Amino acid sequence: MNKEALYHCSKSNYAYPYSTTDIRIRFRTAKDDVNEVRLYYGVKFDWANKTYQIMEKIGSDTYFDYYQYNIRQEDVRLGYYFEVITDQEDLFYTEAGILDSFDDNRAHCLFFQYPSVHDLDLPHKPNWYSDAIFYHIFVERFANGNPTISPEHLVPWDSDPKPKSFYGGDLEGIRQHLPYLQDLGVTALYLTPIFKSISNHKYDTIDYMEIDPHFGDKETFRCLVNEAHDKGIRIILDAVFNHCSEQFAPFQDVLQKGEESKYKDWFRIKEFPVNQKEPNYEMFATVPYMPRLNTANKEVRDYLFDVVRYWTMEFKIDGWRLDVADEPDHCFWREFRTVVKEMDRDLVIIGEVWHDSLPWLLGDQFDTVMNYPITHQAINYMAKGTINAKLFSEALMMQLMKYPDLVNEMMFNLLDSHDTERFLFMCDENKQNLKNAAAFQFGYLGTPCVYYGTEIGLTGGYDPGCRKGFNWNSKEWDKDLYNWYKKLIQIRKSENTLRYGSVSFQSTNELFIMKRSFEDTDIYVVINQTDQVQGLPSVILQSKWTDLLEDRPLERNEIMPFTAHYFKISKGE
Repeated sequence: MNKEALYHCSKSNYAYPYSTTDIRIRFRTAKDDVNEVRLYYGVKFDWANKTYQIMEKIGSDTYFDYYQYNIRQEDVRLGYYFEVITDQEDLFYTEAGILDSFDDNRAHCLFFQYPSVHDLDLPHKPNWYSDAIFYHIFVERFANGNPTISPEHLVPWDSDPKPKSFYGGDLEGIRQHLPYLQDLGVTALYLTPIFKSISNHKYDTIDYMEIDPHFGDKETFRCLVNEAHDKGIRIILDAVFNHCSEQFAPFQDVLQKGEESKYKDWFRIKEFPVNQKEPNYEMFATVPYMPRLNTANKEVRDYLFDVVRYWTMEFKIDGWRLDVADEPDHCFWREFRTVVKEMDRDLVIIGEVWHDSLPWLLGDQFDTVMNYPITHQAINYMAKGTINAKLFSEALMMQLMKYPDLVNEMMFNLLDSHDTERFLFMCDENKQNLKNAAAFQFGYLGTPCVYYGTEIGLTGGYDPGCRKGFNWNSKEWDKDLYNWYKKLIQIRKSENTLRYGSVSFQSTNELFIMKRSFEDTDIYVVINQTDQVQGLPSVILQSKWTDLLEDRPLERNEIMPFTAHYFKISKGE
């Protein structure tokens, strides 16, 4: 047995509450290394009545197998340990280490424990979130609805963007095109920042309490939110609380008054006077005109929380996306969550964290994060072709094991954004690869988000190429791609299994096979990214199924090259 591969950590993504009466326990072994893993557990104050269950192997990645069991009982003050069995060995994995035997007389010194579960500690899923279809809008590039407020020296709408190009997109443009978004099937909009700024992207805020005049005014925004809500579309704003613009009034005060400024502690300044040519203060990345805010300062926190309260309560928005969310301190985000959830528990908090995000997803900070690790793996499989279907599944499994199930169910899944190359660009304009990637995205666990224009074939490289103006000439749209997205959205909305179902993988090297299960229905998401015809998987061949994505029947029960399918199987039939 590979003892070095055995792993469990209590009160983590390996042992977590799913509800106040459900504790999910995970255990890891080396891949294909053990015959059986048994979970011994009981109420730690009634250990004599402990029991055991054989754990289910729920999946594998390249190196490890993962086992899980859900303990469901009223009293979850648990003690537990594991027995790991192979043909040659039988050992016990405990909090005290790996043992040859388990001494029940010393159980309280040996077992892992879960002392209690409190409802307030559980991640809360907003009651609308699982049903949401997000659409990410870069405001300056979506639509120009009011040319009278546009900046001077606009570039042509259909021109290629440059870092400082202005096109004239505004809030009125979004409002005017709400019918388009409603017809597409969108139910939530994530807008890039709308607050006063001199840039086109607005991630360098000058005034957090004012809308940028080139985007409109507060009444325009109020109308946008109200009309969106009337159409069943929610609005999420982008909060830039890690840094601000050098033109932010408190920073200007520090530049003018130095150590005498009452705002000197609002920023992370190393010494005075402040030097912008050779910055002696912390900034976003290496950008001197974006000084970092000191979120540990109470006055800064109070100011930013007032900003959050104002826009949330005054305009009835539905949540916040948090820019550069892994740089402010955790104490700030915990207090931020309290402020937000006191207004409405169903407001959503989405963090921008590109890597492992567990420290922010323990129920006390964010509801979810932008799921960039999945984006990267989808690129590897369906855009670049650097991994096969089995390796893609294993990468997904590894990522799922990083978080509790409640968190995985809320992940914000995207293929591209204003910070990445467009997916169509990354797959060399191969539309079928994008269609397959979208089929995966809308079939996967979590909530899908479409970047504006992806659905009509908008392409472009890294920033600024990914920020082109939306093409409102529908005659130039890729209608096949547009209709594919509409179909995916409609299926996602109509199938509870795709919104609420569990996920597992049965992929081969040639076929990606993802199973979603909910109540009496299974849906198999099957993708063939090879240039060869593949046989229909036996589990589907032996069942009565409907292909939700294809209207025509399969030829000879074969999966054609570069195609995606949703095979629905109702167990009661």
